[in-house]
Amino acid sequence: MVPALSLQSSLAQEAPRAFIDGTGPGWRTLGENDFAGVNGNPDTWTWKDGVLLCSGKPIGVMRTRQRFTNFEMVVEWRHLRPAGNSGVFAWVPDEALARLKPDALPEYGIEVQMLDHGYRDEYEKRSGKKGDWFTTNGDIFAVGKSKLTPFPPLSPDGSRSFPRKDLSRGVGEWNHYYVRAINGEVRLWVNGGEVSGGSGAEPRTGYLCLESEGSPVEFKNIRVRELP
Repeated sequence: MVPALSLQSSLAQEAPRAFIDGTGPGWRTLGENDFAGVNGNPDTWTWKDGVLLCSGKPIGVMRTRQRFTNFEMVVEWRHLRPAGNSGVFAWVPDEALARLKPDALPEYGIEVQMLDHGYRDEYEKRSGKKGDWFTTNGDIFAVGKSKLTPFPPLSPDGSRSFPRKDLSRGVGEWNHYYVRAINGEVRLWVNGGEVSGGSGAEPRTGYLCLESEGSPVEFKNIRVRELP
């Protein structure tokens, strides 16, 4: 017979996480006509049957045509090669994109990172440095000139919100991100569990951008809902 406390602990561990799937009042799907190229090639971003394929080359972003302030976002993504790198940028202003050249990323924005689990080994092999300043489970951090106070646990230099749980799936598997951004606060749920975030973001209005960073990645079911 299983002791009551052990049974409760087991049930808690097995309890299904809550998924917000982007359906319901106010939600809308973002498709090809909702995005604009920024600093990629014509074949960097390709839509097919509702799935967005990014070749990863050159490094850069694609932005939404609309600016957002308070919003919820759902996106599914998967890397197609080991050690893949990508992400979503929130609140990227016009000045960060106006003259952005290929092989460069915006100097503003809050990044919700999407890294494959093989990235750390590749980074350490390539650089000869220890890859302890990032994780592969959903870091959130301010890019360039943007500001954010990240939620703990923090990266060694205090600039990143490290995930409290390791919930990301590996190369070739679909991951589900739910992002909630309200009044300068950003929170991330990975595959149904809240993991990281931050507050006090500046700026807190701008475009949503998808990141191309050297490796092929796919996105689907990109949905948003604007909030007051």
